[in-house]
Amino acid sequence: MKQIPDLSEFYFVHSYHFQNRFNSDVLNTTDYSYEFVSAVEKNNIFGVQYHPEKSHDIGDQLLMNFIAL
Repeated sequence: MKQIPDLSEFYFVHSYHFQNRFNSDVLNTTDYSYEFVSAVEKNNIFGVQYHPEKSHDIGDQLLMNFIAL
């Protein structure tokens, strides 16, 4: 999440989300009437619930961060 400000807003197209077992894997949470996990990271595996390609400048930054890994 390098160079992505806290409380940045990403684009969601649906209301589905998963439930994680281990809090240590949580990268981001989202608060939309209730808090849910919206991104995870474990070792070299990353997953996001939102759409970075439709999230304007912060989405571009997230994709650039991923490319730089």
